[in-house]
Amino acid sequence: AYDWMMRMAGHEKAGQALFGISVLESSVFPIPPDVMLIPMVLARPERAWLYAAICTAGSVLGGIAGYAIGYFLYETLGQWVISTYGLAHQFEAYRAAYNEWGLWIILIKGATPIPYKIVTIASGAAAFNFWVFLGASMVTRGVRFFLVAARLYGFGTTIGDFIERRGTVVSTGFVVLLVGGF
Repeated sequence: AYDWMMRMAGHEKAGQALFGISVLESSVFPIPPDVMLIPMVLARPERAWLYAAICTAGSVLGGIAGYAIGYFLYETLGQWVISTYGLAHQFEAYRAAYNEWGLWIILIKGATPIPYKIVTIASGAAAFNFWVFLGASMVTRGVRFFLVAARLYGFGTTIGDFIERRGTVVSTGFVVLLVGGF
């Protein structure tokens, strides 16, 4: 999946693929859209804001799907997704925290590299207010992707050179962050 995403980053339909990955990542897919967003922005910095908007829109739409999984299908599909990531025990504690801290959980966790699908499914399973969830998702996912785009836009050449010279270190760091997120 990672290799496919890297190939798609340079494809003419990269924007559509980025949108699709962003939708899937927020509900079921394990690899974050950053894997495509970063090389796309480095290759075409003038489109950084467009790519960040595509990620945000896709992620929020996928978040709605994740919310629906938690709200309507938690007993079947929701539990399966959570179990697939080995997070069943943590999920129950996370779900219980929604009673007191739901909005803050969405705002903070949505901006981190942790799997956003956990936030979306938990929000639905806890029957958290949908409109508050939607607003918080737009804010937090927008901040996350636009911050990545801004960093790359501002330091793209420097970052691109660093990635090219130290590809193994960057790849290893990405895997560590991805695994750490789970």
